Amino acid sequence: MWALIHKNKLMIKNHLKIAWRNLLKNKVFSSINILGLSLGISVCFVIILYVKDELSYDKYNTKADLIARIQFKANLNGGDISEASVMAPVAQAVKREFPEVEDATRIQFMGPAKITYGVKTFKNDQFAFADANFANVFTLPLSLGDTKTALSQPHSVILSKAVAEKYFGNEDPIGKTIAVNGNADIYKVTGVFNQLPANSHFHIDLFGSMAGWQPAQSDSWMSGAFFTYLLLKPGTNILALQNKFPDMVKKYMGPQIQRDMGLSLDQFRTKGNKLGFILQPLTAIHLHPNATNELEPAGNASYVYIFGVIAIFVLVIASMNFINLSTASASKRAKEVGVRKVIGSGRSQLIKQFLMESTLLVFIALILSQGIIYLSLPTFNAITGKSLAFGFSLSVIAQMIFIGLLISLGAGIYPAFFLSSFKPITVLKGKLPANTGSLSLRSSMVVFQFFISVTLIIGTIVVYQQMRFIQSVKLGYNKEQVLIIPNSYVLGKNEKVFKDIMAKDPRIISGTISGYKPAGPTNNSNALVFAQGHNNATLRAVGYHVDEAYIPTLGMRMAAGRNFSIGMATDSSAIILNEAALTSLGLTLNNAVGKYVQQVNSEKGQNFAYHVIGVVKNFNFQSLHEPISPLIMTLKPEGGLIFKIRTADLSGLIASMKKEWLNFNTDEPFTFSFLDDLYNKTYAAEQKTSMLLNIFAILTVIVACLGLFGLVTYSAEQRVKEIGVRKVLGASVLQITNMLSADFLKLVFLACIIAFPVSWWATNKWLQSFAYRIAIHWWVFAFAAVIAMLIAIVTLSFQAIKAAMANPVESLRSE
Repeated sequence: MWALIHKNKLMIKNHLKIAWRNLLKNKVFSSINILGLSLGISVCFVIILYVKDELSYDKYNTKADLIARIQFKANLNGGDISEASVMAPVAQAVKREFPEVEDATRIQFMGPAKITYGVKTFKNDQFAFADANFANVFTLPLSLGDTKTALSQPHSVILSKAVAEKYFGNEDPIGKTIAVNGNADIYKVTGVFNQLPANSHFHIDLFGSMAGWQPAQSDSWMSGAFFTYLLLKPGTNILALQNKFPDMVKKYMGPQIQRDMGLSLDQFRTKGNKLGFILQPLTAIHLHPNATNELEPAGNASYVYIFGVIAIFVLVIASMNFINLSTASASKRAKEVGVRKVIGSGRSQLIKQFLMESTLLVFIALILSQGIIYLSLPTFNAITGKSLAFGFSLSVIAQMIFIGLLISLGAGIYPAFFLSSFKPITVLKGKLPANTGSLSLRSSMVVFQFFISVTLIIGTIVVYQQMRFIQSVKLGYNKEQVLIIPNSYVLGKNEKVFKDIMAKDPRIISGTISGYKPAGPTNNSNALVFAQGHNNATLRAVGYHVDEAYIPTLGMRMAAGRNFSIGMATDSSAIILNEAALTSLGLTLNNAVGKYVQQVNSEKGQNFAYHVIGVVKNFNFQSLHEPISPLIMTLKPEGGLIFKIRTADLSGLIASMKKEWLNFNTDEPFTFSFLDDLYNKTYAAEQKTSMLLNIFAILTVIVACLGLFGLVTYSAEQRVKEIGVRKVLGASVLQITNMLSADFLKLVFLACIIAFPVSWWATNKWLQSFAYRIAIHWWVFAFAAVIAMLIAIVTLSFQAIKAAMANPVESLRSE
């Protein structure tokens, strides 16, 4: 037995020695092989890290599989509504009505808060109200305080560990008091929790007790913004539970619809209206957002699938290249195989030898890929906004070894069997065996490689065009040269004073007071409205609170009627509709002005009738993924300043603004942003995807070109004597180059033909997610084909010209 082990050791050592010598002997082929594999492995592994991170969202919760979010879904007067938040009483009603629900908890997100501790003021930490049982549903371990009681008392608050250190330093935070948004609300610190993981669909720094929050006690089923999560009992069927919700709607929402609209729920529904609730599993929220008011920008499952497929394809293409390059060097190994067989080597020994060589190359490529991954991750993280890390651990090493062995076996088995199949008599005469089956396989590989490459090139072009379209599309308002001061509400009554002072500056064209912006983070208000006398045609509209300067400052245009006027006292009860609201309410441009629109549960009373004074032309105040929805404007300036400016002296204007701001002694820093920047951030996910597609397309094309290089090299090796004869008979270098390249260019052309319908389908499906999108023109496919052909010609020409210029005497010497 020990003799057998010793023999195997010697054999493996001998195989490794020969493999290493062959690697050094064929430096060019080995280098290309290793480079192609290492690139393929690196791209694959980085994408795997990204996909794993995207799929891991919210799974840090120990009860993640039992948590679902209840969402409001409706169709009112033909308009779809899907909101991630629901009304205040829904949580307790669901828990009370359905035994499948073990617990229910709520979050009401308040956004960035101003926190004061003593004389210190802190800004921009995210604040939300949460029910006392929040930690019973979500995994939120407290490093300080009691999880069960920390949020049970009004005006108590728990902080993240990082925020607690920022506010209190080395002091014990428990029992300390902080003021939230001025001195209006004083909260006592009752707990400190560890930072929420990056892979959470919300990130909140401070949780205040819902027990002290008056809106949380509301019994209204008509409005609310509470993100409500249910902890379900094991074995609960989500769909079966969801199917029971209509009874709850009838019991609780029906009477309030009757009270506010004068219609029974059945009458309301017979008009074609639908409303109710749906459930979404917690772990599906990030990648499958289906609501308009998510707590944070969500991911996109389609992009995860696309990148996952790219990872597989790049690795497959790299493995194909390995096969091509290994068989391309076959002529140099043919006589070696013949001699080995003559002196007694069996086929199994030769297979082991060639597999050992494959394994050596693969593991060198694996080691090199670690360096590429390590160097590329910071750039990848910067593009994606992730914090992916790559470190060595037993699991990572095990994964790498497994991947290496898998590639070694998968990519090395064909070259091993191919090379070991050579007949000694044939190869010792200097001839390689014809293998039409192998040629067909290698041709198929080229078609597949360039099919993927051309598909990615077309996808990259279409995504780039759509991103350019987003930048140039007419939005219905002017986003250029618009400066925003989002926190001007802290000026209180001096907000208008500040605006009037700055309006005298010649660098400012106009200014308006409103926290409602058509791009970026904005105040949010919704309203249930119907045209007077048409309560059967209720719709949900977005509400904007503006002043008389809002429409002209943002360059919007009136379609009918007039704008608000500061000199018209009756405008306090007036309303301006957008064209989408006009159509949904059953009004026309000719008859809208002077009509009354009833708002359900308005701020002016239970129901309030506004008179229509004008119609503003539609403008895109939501993402271009969505069509323009109904919108109403009321005269109520609040919460922010927007200035239309001249940018000739931008730095001077900013300095003047800051100077005037400091004169009001608000203890608030002067902050500003530009509307076009906020607009661009709306499409950050698409911009990142576009950039990643560019990178992956380039890498895929590079790896595919390495494979094409291998094939033309193989072809030149197979036809070396033919090339020699043709040169002796007078063939030029160009003719021989054309001869070697023509067949491969046909394969690339075939790949283009196959890629066109597939890429059209894929890109068209992606574009369907935009309500406003480009058309895919024929020239996109032609351009991609030209790029692919040019890349192929350059790749082929390098080796083909080298073969064509070789001395024919060398190849014909044995004849």
